[in-house]
Amino acid sequence: MKPDRSEESYRVRVEAASKARHRPHPKHEANGDEQRYAQAHYAMSFTKGLKHHDVLGVVEDPSHFEAFRGCINEGFAEPFTSRVYVPTDEPRRKWEAPTAGVVYDLEGPDAQAVTMQPAPRLCSDELTFEMAEVYELALLRDVPLTSFDSGGGACQADLQASIDRLNALPYAKAGFPNRPRKADDTAKIDRQTAFRGSSVNVEIGPYVSQFLWIGNDESHKETKADKCHEISDGFISYGAQEINQRVPVAKPDEDFMQTWQEWLRVQNGYDVNKCTPGQTLDCNRRFICTPRDLATYVHFDALYQAYLNAALILLKMETPFDPAFAKLSGMRNMYGPGDTDGIAQNAGGFALWGGPHILTLVTEVATRALKAVRFQKFNTHLRLRPEALAGRISRVEGLEAEFPSICGHLSKMRKDLDQTLEKIHGHNRPDAALPNGNFLLPMAFQEGSPMHPTYGAGHAAVAGACTTILEGILRHRCCSRRQCRD
Repeated sequence: MKPDRSEESYRVRVEAASKARHRPHPKHEANGDEQRYAQAHYAMSFTKGLKHHDVLGVVEDPSHFEAFRGCINEGFAEPFTSRVYVPTDEPRRKWEAPTAGVVYDLEGPDAQAVTMQPAPRLCSDELTFEMAEVYELALLRDVPLTSFDSGGGACQADLQASIDRLNALPYAKAGFPNRPRKADDTAKIDRQTAFRGSSVNVEIGPYVSQFLWIGNDESHKETKADKCHEISDGFISYGAQEINQRVPVAKPDEDFMQTWQEWLRVQNGYDVNKCTPGQTLDCNRRFICTPRDLATYVHFDALYQAYLNAALILLKMETPFDPAFAKLSGMRNMYGPGDTDGIAQNAGGFALWGGPHILTLVTEVATRALKAVRFQKFNTHLRLRPEALAGRISRVEGLEAEFPSICGHLSKMRKDLDQTLEKIHGHNRPDAALPNGNFLLPMAFQEGSPMHPTYGAGHAAVAGACTTILEGILRHRCCSRRQCRD
């Protein structure tokens, strides 16, 4: 006799819960800068949205940050409105999901079952290098991305100059294994490894994924109602509709938050997009071909849409499924030669290990990744955004005179970054409010960064989760970028 379905379902759920319960849960550790610089009005913590000092740029009243931190630790939404002081004279931006990391999920690891290493501390060579990368990439927003890989177009002079400045920094000179950044055979950063981070195999291939450039092959269609698109045309079939891979073209050389007052209003949390026009977008569209195009993409994306699009492309290509799913789905026609016994089956995948299942999984893991990274962002690290650290660098003299705990650390960073900061000062608009140098970070959007801390990265966490699903289910057999585009 078959077991009662309710009892069997209960047993499966209990086993899964037991496995999750006994999985080692990590200890979450921050770098200590929040406590270390508490007397400096939490100068190294995320304070965007609170009231900031008009001249020094740190949070005006430390108790406002402490109330903000208390609300994060409690995990309820309402106190962020009733207990945290924020200016209310103009429309404001809201903090993005500061309570997401404390909720529970009934599927998959708990949001707090994964962790990240502490972020680099102030006065570390690694943090200085991180800021150099952010500054330099801001200067390169309009350089073609084909220059960012050794097999692409010619290396632009501005790009090579940025790479030379990065290689001159103490962190870059440390060599392996003291720094995890990728490098060439001589331990130098080159255009193939610059701005790519330290993940496994991150230095391989072009800077931009082919999945942002290609579409489906519809050239076999012959009816007049159908457009005969090829892969290189960049149109993705989305049911009876199409997704165009091209993005609006943002105005070149248009950067924001380059004056102190613009920077200060953004840090105070004002919704500047409701007051003045922002990014200038051309009605024309093109494939992503510059860092500015890439910034436009992530400014408006639905977060997981790049991976949903990749799944649609792979399914349309009839990319083979992993053979392990054959007995469950029966989708033997989707496997490569030699993966099965060649016997056709009259059962196929759909709700189970078929298109709808895969498309659901790709989007489903995105929210799990977001909750996990929100716990790191808000509850653990609460790390300030690079745009805020650029404000600190621009106010070194005043901050170090006012707050002894920070004395020497910011000035060392500014000294190490002197070559990069000289280029930034020349790039930014003149500002009498910054007599010792305008070292603000030029931003692609006038509102700057999102309303959540910088570490870890939400887009990166979602990318890792979604690509894991794609790699676990589908066997990629795509052409190279140049084959697709040429």
